[in-house]
Amino acid sequence: MSTNPTDQFRLDGKVALVTGGSRGLGKEMIHAFARVGADVVISSRKQDACDALAKEVENETGQRALAIGAHVADWNAMDALAAKALDHFGRVDVLVNNAGMSLLYDDIRNVTEEHYDKVMDVNLKGTFRLSAVLGGAMMDGDGGSIVNVSSIAASQASPIEMIYGAAKAGMHSLTKSFARAFAPKVRVNCIMPGPFMTDISKAWSPAMIEGLNRTIPLGRGGEPDEIVGAALYFASDASRYTTGSILKVDGGAIYGN
Repeated sequence: MSTNPTDQFRLDGKVALVTGGSRGLGKEMIHAFARVGADVVISSRKQDACDALAKEVENETGQRALAIGAHVADWNAMDALAAKALDHFGRVDVLVNNAGMSLLYDDIRNVTEEHYDKVMDVNLKGTFRLSAVLGGAMMDGDGGSIVNVSSIAASQASPIEMIYGAAKAGMHSLTKSFARAFAPKVRVNCIMPGPFMTDISKAWSPAMIEGLNRTIPLGRGGEPDEIVGAALYFASDASRYTTGSILKVDGGAIYGN
């Protein structure tokens, strides 16, 4: 093994798949993985956005980039996504379950079954199925790393993010369960972000942003590229003795895990 500690963060010869990969934190992770040598699979609901990012990545880094439009709430679509990635590259070494969503409601009594199922399916069902299929392929091959992306809503109870928080808490449980199911060949870990200033934050009111800046110990929301260090750590050999872990990246917004 190289004596240069930065070399262990390289992903040369690896293939990394990121759901929700065409925008926000997913886009930053795609760029980062390609810049350290990985070929990438970019997946989100919008095929055109995936295509545009794939072209951008290939032009900038020279790495191969495959764009696959898929909706993570669709069980069969996750099977098809895994099959297409494996057929194209012959392997997937890193899976990042990054896609997620929440829906607003005025009163918890007004939440419909459709609302509940949609939030649960996007945040939890797709994560389970894609992890099962691609984690199994990693087990049959050379191993790999699965990185889940949850939210501080999983640990910080909120009446306005009740269903989303429950789904992300479920992701924490899946992280620990898959870590045991796939050990020792596949590591499974989770990043728990706080508020990040992605395109979603453009919908936040000035009062909300001011409140975050006042209450977060580091005094601000995170910049999208500040997720990269945690993502590279879990994706690479730098975390080769880490599995079943949940890493909070939130500027100190909440206490504990």
